[in-house]
Amino acid sequence: MAMLGLRFDLRVPEFASTTHARQYATALDMAAWADRLGFDAVILSEHHGAPDGYLPAPLTLAAAILGRTPRIAVNISAMLVPLHDPVRLAEQLAVIDLCGPGRLSVVAGLGYRSVEFEMAAVDRTQRGRLLEEAVGVLQQAWTGEPFTWRGRDIVVTPKPATPGGPLVMIGGSTEIAARRAARLRCGFSPAVGDPHLVEVYSQESAALGFETGFCALPSGPGFVYVADDPDAAWETIGPFALFDAQTYESWQEGPQRSAVDVKGARTWHDVRASGVYQILTPDECVALAQDAAGPGMVLLHPLMGGLPPELGWESLELFEREVLPRVRPA
Repeated sequence: MAMLGLRFDLRVPEFASTTHARQYATALDMAAWADRLGFDAVILSEHHGAPDGYLPAPLTLAAAILGRTPRIAVNISAMLVPLHDPVRLAEQLAVIDLCGPGRLSVVAGLGYRSVEFEMAAVDRTQRGRLLEEAVGVLQQAWTGEPFTWRGRDIVVTPKPATPGGPLVMIGGSTEIAARRAARLRCGFSPAVGDPHLVEVYSQESAALGFETGFCALPSGPGFVYVADDPDAAWETIGPFALFDAQTYESWQEGPQRSAVDVKGARTWHDVRASGVYQILTPDECVALAQDAAGPGMVLLHPLMGGLPPELGWESLELFEREVLPRVRPA
């Protein structure tokens, strides 16, 4: 049975009829709705300097969601670790873990957009080294013991509630990323469902004697919306999906791959044909949930591309009435 999740990146393009303030308030309400209904996780992302206002501060939103909910987990996938001071990051993550013990996890990503590194005055060519250094700082910081980093005496207090700190996985879509995850003794959360990466990670973990590693491959569509009439819904939602897909493709730099990347979409019909964005009837959504194996997730993205809240709620309420009772019986 699939896990159930909500995703938010809270973009608002110029053509959208909503505002960022409205989207953020709605995201908090939707997270509370998902928590009440037994959803497993809320997934947040991070980017900077986007004209559409893509979520730049996922830790802030994560803390707000944890404050609104008693149970649901929050995962940041991915946090662009090289753009952050690792000591400050360790402190922020520790405090959030104290507020919601064990409920926050992070996929540590390299980042790839040159403009973001320029804004942060960080050398993009050093991002691999910076990520590895930062994960080491987190691991040392969360012991609560003093240590030395870059010639500075560091102590991070208070310690997180979770022994060893919040769960940190390593992101990426290359063999280098898989080996890095094993070397850092972290779980691996690749951006693409490539079984070869699992093999590389497993082999490297075995060679290093790392016996508790795990790999979570993405599966299923990156956007799911439930509607009684998908054809009619596509007429309304299609422009938002096209904006989302085209913008994301335009950001890709270098060899990274992603399960949610749609290549060369010119119309929303192309986006629909890709299968990455899916508008499903309740019966189709039930079938998707029942077909998902292992850690697969039915990921609802109710504010995708600046969708007005009323459209997002329309899908969620239909999911609650006609899908949830069949995939998560009371």
